[in-house]
Amino acid sequence: MKNALLPLLILIYCFYSCKKEIKTEIETTKAVENVKTEDSIPEKPLDSAAQMKAWIAYATPGSPHKMMADETGTWNCDMTFWEEEGGKPEKASSTAAIKMILGGRYQEANYQGTMMGQPFEGKSTLAYNNASKEYTTTFIDNMGTGMMIASGKYNDKTKSMELKGTMVNPLNGNKTPYREVYTIVDATTRKMEMYDTKNNKEYKSMEIIMKKK
Repeated sequence: MKNALLPLLILIYCFYSCKKEIKTEIETTKAVENVKTEDSIPEKPLDSAAQMKAWIAYATPGSPHKMMADETGTWNCDMTFWEEEGGKPEKASSTAAIKMILGGRYQEANYQGTMMGQPFEGKSTLAYNNASKEYTTTFIDNMGTGMMIASGKYNDKTKSMELKGTMVNPLNGNKTPYREVYTIVDATTRKMEMYDTKNNKEYKSMEIIMKKK
């Protein structure tokens, strides 16, 4: 009896296993088909001439890059910091050497000065993406090990650029949002304002007045 029952149990197990595999395969196929239907929008193919034209437009510096190039030179930076809203302001100073790199496609600024009694060095880059029509800035310095990245657009009416990003709070390791407003005051003056978030409330944490030498 045991000898007859064992093959039967094996046969039943194989039947249900195959049925389960077939069901799983059908569900997986349906899921893939749904993803293709919902998320995959076929792109209209471009011929080689159109592709080349698009890449040339993407890689060619334009008027935004010319505006960035106008800042080439050395700038004196008067820096003010606030630890919290309404707090006591702390002062620092630095110089920024600005130049265009990679064929006039990107702006690079190198900062040197003193902050909290310590030598300060920083480097920023600024890019205008011809495809996305927005600016992206990065910043690193010797006061930490992270990189700040923000992006946004330029408002020709206010002559200012608003850039939004996130930064890591070194006190708790959490990411917090921040905002920069960069204003072209006149041909030889720039103002950069930075807004941090503390206790879920935005406040002005830094202001830099830049004067071109």
